[in-house]
Amino acid sequence: MTQVSGPDPTAQSQWREWSLLQARMDAEIARIYLEAHIEGLKPSFVMVLLRLHARGPMTITELAESVSATHSAMSQKVAAMRAAGFVRTKTGVDARSKKVVLTAKTVRIVDRLAAEWRATEAAVIEIEAEIPYPLSRVVTDIEEALKRKSFHDRIVEKLAADTAWPQVPAQ
Repeated sequence: MTQVSGPDPTAQSQWREWSLLQARMDAEIARIYLEAHIEGLKPSFVMVLLRLHARGPMTITELAESVSATHSAMSQKVAAMRAAGFVRTKTGVDARSKKVVLTAKTVRIVDRLAAEWRATEAAVIEIEAEIPYPLSRVVTDIEEALKRKSFHDRIVEKLAADTAWPQVPAQ
């Protein structure tokens, strides 16, 4: 029998509710792609695909900057999109650089992706009209709070007061 060492800190979570809501909404968008027989498309791919369609081939660094992502995250996303057949890479201006380009498969569906993007944005606007405090306002207010003190600093401050988190001396 497993010994219980204390209360479960995950029993209550504000953070989990946010992530579960986002996951449910993304799953519903993914369901739309499946219903449209667009295999292998993830909601997280669409902004990048639409950005490539609008701006043309880009390096991973350019793509990452254009959507406010890290180079590492974009590299992983490009690898996943390449494996799913939505993008390919080609040699850039010199042999060391590579540009990410849309495949013919993606070009054939890009208008549908743009239509889904517009429909999703319209649905969010509709939801915001139904609730007393719009999601876009929540995001703006959270961003303002994080400018005053970062999420990292807030967590570190809480950890400093928790004896279960050993303090590491500065080097």
